[in-house]
Amino acid sequence: MDIQDIKNRFGIIGNSPLLNRAIDIARQVAPTDISVLIQGESGSGKEVFSHIIHQLSARKHGPFIAVNCGAIPEGTIDSELFGHEKGSFTGAHEARKGYFEVVDGGTIFLDEVGEMPLSTQARLLRILESGEYIRVGSSKVQKTNVRVVAATNVDVYNAVQKGKFREDLYYRLNTVPLRIPSLRERKEDIFLLFRKFVVDFADKYRTPGMQLTPDAQELLANFSWPGNVRQLKNVAEQIAILEKERTIDASILSRYIPTEQAKSSLPVFVKEQAKEDFSERDILYKVLFDMKKDMVELKKLVVELIQNGVNPSSFDENSQYINQLYNEVNPVSSQLYKREELGPAPTIIHNPSASNAASNYVSLDPQDVEEVEESLSLVDKESDLIKKALKKHKGKRKAAAQELGISERTLYRKIKDLNLE
Repeated sequence: MDIQDIKNRFGIIGNSPLLNRAIDIARQVAPTDISVLIQGESGSGKEVFSHIIHQLSARKHGPFIAVNCGAIPEGTIDSELFGHEKGSFTGAHEARKGYFEVVDGGTIFLDEVGEMPLSTQARLLRILESGEYIRVGSSKVQKTNVRVVAATNVDVYNAVQKGKFREDLYYRLNTVPLRIPSLRERKEDIFLLFRKFVVDFADKYRTPGMQLTPDAQELLANFSWPGNVRQLKNVAEQIAILEKERTIDASILSRYIPTEQAKSSLPVFVKEQAKEDFSERDILYKVLFDMKKDMVELKKLVVELIQNGVNPSSFDENSQYINQLYNEVNPVSSQLYKREELGPAPTIIHNPSASNAASNYVSLDPQDVEEVEESLSLVDKESDLIKKALKKHKGKRKAAAQELGISERTLYRKIKDLNLE
């Protein structure tokens, strides 16, 4: 049987080289008894090819059953495929044969095999390798002689890499890969299919025939058809039922094609997502690290002053300078960094024996040091930085935004969110 005879027998329309190649592979593999994995998008006609393989095989007089693995709940798929014994689970009031037992001597078509649970995949692998299976709730090994034709619309190899599909089962099923082309890959067949559907529905609903204008034909060819042949058939049926105008142009046809998909086959400009928040965060972290570095330098300065023997009677002047420097590099003057930076951190304590002018001095004794835990709130740091920038630039928000390295619009938003009005 040649390719055209197969098309006529199974109602396949189209002359695309990719379609002809898929039919030729199905024709060659059908007389053998090896497993076939049919890959193709949803709606591209994978089940038709499973019928071709079965009808052209030596099992054509045996049973054929199509099972949608994605439509069977995970808890019952083992029972559906392999059967179960009475009382094996709640609700199992009697023994039941599974599909592999019923189709013994024939062909089983496992559609959406990529949705099959891993535990069921292990059972399927055993059938493919030895023809043996065990009913749910039984310990008796049974034999079956079934040819498996599987199909999927997902990238099974990618699922293998992610651990969602068994690698050994993939190679066992994929003995002969058969890829069905999508409708957008066979544009020359789109108008032929549409015309066939329109004629069929006109006869079914007893409506007059329709014609497509050249611009409508161009729209059909350029549309991406994500639903493939199934979607094209649905559009043809809608037009046959709802459209009173029998000459269909592009404006009429566009009403039956989803607008969000109408330009899906054309290049699309994708606006890059703004990274403004990320840059603000990076800038804030940089400022905080610089602030921490300045604090370390400040501690070094205090240590040097003490080591140089600064007179406590004149330390009030140095203390004012240090406090001024400290306030400039740290918005929250009550915070000190952890002493791990320079060992014991200097702290200001009260000395009752000194004069009022020199009542505050720096102690380097670890026993006298009082650590103050640093606040790590980014909101507080951010609020302080914005306040300093606004103060520095006398309330000019544009200049303050440039100083902070953010946009003026973002600064307005931050002021509002932080209640800094």
